[in-house]
Amino acid sequence: MDQQYQSQNPNPNPNPGQNQGQPNMSGGSVDQDKGVTYLSYIGILFLVPMLAKKDSKFAQFHAKQGLVLTIGWFISSFLYVFAGLGALIQLAILVLSIMGLVNVSKGQTKDLPLVGSLAKKLHF
Repeated sequence: MDQQYQSQNPNPNPNPGQNQGQPNMSGGSVDQDKGVTYLSYIGILFLVPMLAKKDSKFAQFHAKQGLVLTIGWFISSFLYVFAGLGALIQLAILVLSIMGLVNVSKGQTKDLPLVGSLAKKLHF
């Protein structure tokens, strides 16, 4: 049955549209960079992919979004004085971080709402 499927579908990737196995600037693939790129959305750990994978567009894309989320988390921690405004912002940041982790797992470079436009302005 697998041979029949392969002969009818020349694309062996069961998930077309994903970037799995596609090369990035570092000569590796998105799959190879995923492990370290997950750290982009775990607070200050965004620095790991930012510094370790400087030649990977995939890792840099997610590290920049992680930087924006970390800055937002830091700023929101000062807003707890204003009737829980900080808590609402941190909840939104948590949801955006989960969305970012899902994008990494799929090998996608999707802009997160609000964060993506800010991250694109970062050039380093």
